[in-house]
Amino acid sequence: MPIEFGGLHRTEPISRHFGYDRGLPVDRHYIEQFLGCYREDISGRALEIGDDSYTRQFGGDKVTMRDILHVHEGNPKATIIADLSSSEAILSNLFDCAIITQTLQCILHPVDALRTLQRILKPGGVLLATVPGITPLSVDEWSTTWYWSFTRASVRRMCASVFGEKGVQVGAYGNVFAATCFLEGIAVEDITTPELNVRDPRYDVLITIRAQKSRNI
Repeated sequence: MPIEFGGLHRTEPISRHFGYDRGLPVDRHYIEQFLGCYREDISGRALEIGDDSYTRQFGGDKVTMRDILHVHEGNPKATIIADLSSSEAILSNLFDCAIITQTLQCILHPVDALRTLQRILKPGGVLLATVPGITPLSVDEWSTTWYWSFTRASVRRMCASVFGEKGVQVGAYGNVFAATCFLEGIAVEDITTPELNVRDPRYDVLITIRAQKSRNI
């Protein structure tokens, strides 16, 4: 049976900006689903990367203090300037929750970053993180430091080595249709969301992490 490629019969993607110029990118749709499932973990003193939009959206009044981390000077929203993979400047046992979305792929030594996150969480504190699976690469300032894409197996092994097997839950979102849309830069507004809700572990677009620091530390 012949395949009708239609508008996809091209070598240029529909968008080179993940679909932001068309609406909500597919991976961001999944990130919001993930954080919505674990919104009860987002409370107390919370840390987020770049800005505090997800902390506000999913934590609301349960968050008593918000911190924003950025790796470079110049972000006016940042309350902490630090490299997660090498920073001893952040105090230990400080945060009840850390929201680290689409960040570890830009860190050359992601396990070192996970060790920092485990250290700065309070006993019982929770890391909610996401990393890319099947993905286009960034064309912005992070393009030169986009080092990794991940699989569930690699994420589980990295996180378990830091938080312990019992403290880690790894999940994923995606299917071949979702992966195709994301690679093309097709936004959520261009498609119907039930098609995105099917999960096929051979085509993970977004990999999710819930890791809890032991209360006995």
